[in-house]
Amino acid sequence: MDSIWSQTCSLRDRQPLSGGRKTEIAVIGAGMAGILIASALQEAGARVIVLEADRVASGQTRNTTAKITSQHGLIYRKLTDTLGRDKARQYAMANEAALAEYRRIIVENGIDCDLENQCAYVYGSDAKTLRTEAACAQALGLPATFTADAALPFPVAGAVRFANQAQFHPLKFLASIAEPLTVYENTPVKAVEDHSLVTERGTVTADKIVFACHYPFVNFPGLYFARMHQERSYVLALEDASFADGMWIFADREKNPYSFRHWKSYLLLGGGGHRCGENSTGGRYDGLRQKARKWFPQSREVAHWSAQDCVTADDVPYIGPYAPSRPDWYVATGFQKWGMTASMVSAMLLRDSICGRKNPYAEVFDPGRFDAEAVAGVMEESGQAVKGLARRFFQIPAETANKLAPGHGGVVFLDGEKVGVYKDEDGTLYPVDIRCPHLGCQLEWNPDEKSWDCPCHGSRFDRYGKLISGPAQTDIHATP
Repeated sequence: MDSIWSQTCSLRDRQPLSGGRKTEIAVIGAGMAGILIASALQEAGARVIVLEADRVASGQTRNTTAKITSQHGLIYRKLTDTLGRDKARQYAMANEAALAEYRRIIVENGIDCDLENQCAYVYGSDAKTLRTEAACAQALGLPATFTADAALPFPVAGAVRFANQAQFHPLKFLASIAEPLTVYENTPVKAVEDHSLVTERGTVTADKIVFACHYPFVNFPGLYFARMHQERSYVLALEDASFADGMWIFADREKNPYSFRHWKSYLLLGGGGHRCGENSTGGRYDGLRQKARKWFPQSREVAHWSAQDCVTADDVPYIGPYAPSRPDWYVATGFQKWGMTASMVSAMLLRDSICGRKNPYAEVFDPGRFDAEAVAGVMEESGQAVKGLARRFFQIPAETANKLAPGHGGVVFLDGEKVGVYKDEDGTLYPVDIRCPHLGCQLEWNPDEKSWDCPCHGSRFDRYGKLISGPAQTDIHATP
């Protein structure tokens, strides 16, 4: 099902690229990050072209919960301990500046996008940990306090409260700021070579290139595939669900129970998160529905959808130069669960970097950082990739295709071969190659989405093998 945002706002069609083009700056990706980056650069006087593989906001932007906040879970104690107070404050103030920039753009342009000021809360079961986080955030200049008054439908020890944060309708906002930009839809970039972006519809030559396509698809240089993984999460939109104001998330991302926020008369209930490719048992939506019936028995589901987030090794996005050997390439990725705020941070940082301005927050987001904390994360990601490759060679399927229930899929034996198979309600089989075309990991079946997901780097394909999202760039082929 489409998100509540897609159901309530449509964006105009854009023509695909037709023939070659030359420009100062080419941006790959027309989600919130790509559009904000292009808008900031165009406002600074640059000539910009945006290339989008599908439609504007067709990726993660349409599936966000659309919170604009510097409250990013229990991160400020961690950043202070691992990166030092100066860099932790850079991170904090960059996100506060992003919040202020959203407000400036919306007010100055009169954009009707349901912007609301709200408090952001991170709740948990350990009051001491929450108090420590509040104190660390407050010391960095953030509007944080601890509160024992958490208006939730279950008991908790309290919450860290960030005042003067915001939420909005992302597509209404995006429709406005994208209007003056040159965007080519249905124009996937197949390769980037120095200053050339190669598509099936022509080649764009640019002085500077920005990768704002959620997950960079060029593996070398940069090695972003070894420094990030992707996580999925699920959302219900509920009508007639009484709940307190504010934006609420749980303190422990690993356990990741539930998040809450209102939009108009609807409550958005989120949860069920997991690493991409690790949802073989399914039931994520059903788990949320069970809680909705328990907590809000009079409520009615009007929409459900899912999102996917890039998670970096040290929990800080990569925003800046792509790699030392590519001085004219830039990247914005690894936004964790905070894509709306990080998109605006990206726009401000990359505008300043490309225009030769110094930005006081740039250092902490530098993609070239590689400290002890990052090394541990890289090793973990490498181990996950090895496991994904090993599955392909050594995992023995538990069943054959004829044992699959209608409407289900799985890795099975078919005609003596190990393949992925989806069986439709009529019993027709749709076999696909289980090798991810990105780097060869074994794809896994996601029963909640009826998709083939990569546990190594997060590429996804629909039940018939058509590419949904990268870093893979091609469909998975049907097996004979």
